[in-house]
Amino acid sequence: MVFLTPLFLLGLLAALIPIAIHLIRKEKPPKLMFSSIRFLKKTSKKLILFQHIQQWLLLLLRSALIALLVFAFARPLINQTVARLLDADPMSVVILLDVSMSMRYGDEFAEAKQAALDIIDDLASGDEVAFIGFSNSADIVRELSTDLDGIRSTITALSDAGYGTTRYMPNLRLADQMLETSRYENRAIYMISDFQDVGMDSSEEGWKLAPGVAFTGIDVGALESSNLVLTDVRSPEKLLEDAAEQQILARVRSTGTVHLEQGEVSLSIDGKLLDRVQVDLADRSEQVVTFSASFASQGSYVGEVRVSGDNFSVDNSYHFTVDVLPKIRVLLVNGEASDNWFDDEGHWFSLAVSSAAQSPFILQSIEPQALSAAVLRQNDVAVLLNVGDLSSGQAASITDYVESGGSLLMAPGDRVSPELFNRQFSAISPALIQAQGDLGLDDYLVIADFDRRHPILSPLDGDWSARFQRHWSLLANEDADVLMQFDNSEPALVERSVGEGKVILFASAMDLEWNNLALQGLFLPFVHETLRHLAQSPSKQRAYQIGDSFTLDPSGQASVVVATSPSGEALVFSNDNYVITATEPGLIETRIDGVSENYAVNILPQESNFSRVAVASLYDMIINPDTEPNQSREVRTAQLIEELERPQRVWWWILCLVMLLVLVEALVANRTYR
Repeated sequence: MVFLTPLFLLGLLAALIPIAIHLIRKEKPPKLMFSSIRFLKKTSKKLILFQHIQQWLLLLLRSALIALLVFAFARPLINQTVARLLDADPMSVVILLDVSMSMRYGDEFAEAKQAALDIIDDLASGDEVAFIGFSNSADIVRELSTDLDGIRSTITALSDAGYGTTRYMPNLRLADQMLETSRYENRAIYMISDFQDVGMDSSEEGWKLAPGVAFTGIDVGALESSNLVLTDVRSPEKLLEDAAEQQILARVRSTGTVHLEQGEVSLSIDGKLLDRVQVDLADRSEQVVTFSASFASQGSYVGEVRVSGDNFSVDNSYHFTVDVLPKIRVLLVNGEASDNWFDDEGHWFSLAVSSAAQSPFILQSIEPQALSAAVLRQNDVAVLLNVGDLSSGQAASITDYVESGGSLLMAPGDRVSPELFNRQFSAISPALIQAQGDLGLDDYLVIADFDRRHPILSPLDGDWSARFQRHWSLLANEDADVLMQFDNSEPALVERSVGEGKVILFASAMDLEWNNLALQGLFLPFVHETLRHLAQSPSKQRAYQIGDSFTLDPSGQASVVVATSPSGEALVFSNDNYVITATEPGLIETRIDGVSENYAVNILPQESNFSRVAVASLYDMIINPDTEPNQSREVRTAQLIEELERPQRVWWWILCLVMLLVLVEALVANRTYR
């Protein structure tokens, strides 16, 4: 037997009331002195004993009446499936806890953890629960289990939210899939979040939870928030020494529900504060701040732009790196040098390379007879302009130079012999020279097509209007890339990778003898971009955002890689490619085969937008129309109690017995005190 309202059993104490009254009313007979008792009637002892029995019976009847009334109000239930009653309608529950960066605001994450623990406390033994800590994806997953204490420990162990962005739909899909394997029909999802508007994904529109899956959203977001965030910072990634003063642009925005009008933005390089600028957002939501910085000497620099003036410091910093490289050393081999600048083969090329006040190049010009392996090794790029009388040894030196990592630009002119050129440079040349393509007096070729995605040509958006009266017909190598074509479909610029170096072949001269390219506005940037591309290895990305995965060894040749996270902890690699995932903002410091490098990791600005969506809107979007409203466990337990109690109605029979005992008590009391 089990009592549905056991608190009423305290009323059994009232059964002591008749006993107390009986004891209080019990009187000892007084002693009277009589001169003679011969005239008193002698009372039978049996009569006295019968009266005592009546009194005790009356006392028991009255106590029993009170006890039965208490039992009736306590609602006794005789049922063998007590466990079914105590664990009415077992549940399968998935708890979704938002661990994105916005949950770091104020005490939101602590409140969210407590809400999750309260849900577990409300569950009964036998219920099964799963846990998902989510941001952009599921960061922490515990499968459905009846181990409530294990899930509770997982939640308690969470120290703080992460730095990821928020997405609701993929994680709701995961929770829905987990409930497909649940043991119980009563299934529910609880999502605890600040319900950022950026977490809604319109691409999931139309998706619903499975029929029967209930959804409850618990909003722990702050009603008011104030925040300043750096939504964008533009800084140089790679420079050459002695470069001009650089501008660093920072965009500041007020994203909280309470608009902030004042703030301060500062710039630091290598930990040293360079400048501070006050921000006035009184009549605008964002402002662009401009800093000036100089990076004169070679080396790697780390910078930080920081905004202050709000109470949410998580998104107040933006980190970046700047690599200052030595100037590119260019060796110009002039095949037709002349004291007359107009006839000099290298005049226009030299002007393009070194005429600027702060040229990124160091130019050395020699004639073909001075070319040697030692001279080549001292330069990053070798340029052969109309060079046609090299010895076999010099040609071999050029080949070795390229294969060992050097770069070569060739622009053959009228002094070049196709046969000799092809014989000496066939191992490294991007194309074979076939014959000169002479045109009529008033005829010319123009550049008709070029690879707009190539590093040399992508920055050059102008019109290639140069006219070519003479050119070399080229037969491109199979492993070479044609970067430019004339309007007769013949190659104009061809590139080939050889060993560790690169070679580019231009199908015409770089003076005014064969074309007017040197007089065009694109000539200087074309020369600069070509030399940069030949001398510098492909840019290694050094700036990432939270959630990006990248390798610390793009070449795949490093033997020792040591890395430290922004929080100062040593990174442990679970793969041979040294691939990591950015999980916190700041600088990742590495040593790759003894060489130090820094990687900047920044937050996702959209996560700093605290605009919110109503829980009801999300509910209406995902709840299945076939799902009945979710009832609380108390309501379901009350319904089950009513169903179990209805056929028994023990309390009704007890009340009937009470009515019978009332009649008996009245009869006994009337006979006892008559």
